[in-house]
Amino acid sequence: MKTVTRIIEDQIHLYQIAHSERKEEKPGISVVTLSREPGSGGRIIAARLAEKLGIDIFHQEVIHEMAESAHVSEQLLETLDEKGLSTLEDWISSLVNKHYLWPDLYLQHLMKVIGTIGKHGRAVIVGRGANFILPPEKRFRLRIVAPQAWRINNVAKEYDISAEDAKRRVMRTESDRRAFIRKYFNAEIADPTNYDLVINTAVLAVDDAVKVISSALGLVECVFVG
Repeated sequence: MKTVTRIIEDQIHLYQIAHSERKEEKPGISVVTLSREPGSGGRIIAARLAEKLGIDIFHQEVIHEMAESAHVSEQLLETLDEKGLSTLEDWISSLVNKHYLWPDLYLQHLMKVIGTIGKHGRAVIVGRGANFILPPEKRFRLRIVAPQAWRINNVAKEYDISAEDAKRRVMRTESDRRAFIRKYFNAEIADPTNYDLVINTAVLAVDDAVKVISSALGLVECVFVG
């Protein structure tokens, strides 16, 4: 398994190559953002979807590490041309003003990182409020959910822990994610109007969920489908 640092280095290298080749940005949806309840299988769905579509995947941990480093966020910005950089800066500025955000250093870097990934496109981004950062014409917003008891059972099996420990783990993670979105985006993570498609994995198995998402992407103007 690659380390987070190696994943980031490899991705920046790919973006640098794309920048040197001056590839034109295609119009249409180019990023899938995926928000998920703990234990719902969202991480697995994200990986299967990225594999099926042949696009990059950025898990929460990778995005967080990128946003934690001013050096990395600046490296990412350098992979954009002057027009792309200007468009990104204008969008971030309008986002801050429209939603009355008070961006600390972390949020500034986070918006630059996710915004740059959005400009390059062809990616699935898991977590970190990406659905609140990217412009509507560039992203398709997913939310993966399931009943709490079902998710607790999944976590207990995955980590070989008791149901009580699994419940504490699920509730703590839910609380942390809810607080993160409230703090940085003045929004409710569970509000279905913040998403384009919500899937209950207690009803749809992972493979079926991926098929439904792929079909939904085929109905909208998406650069990596069709």
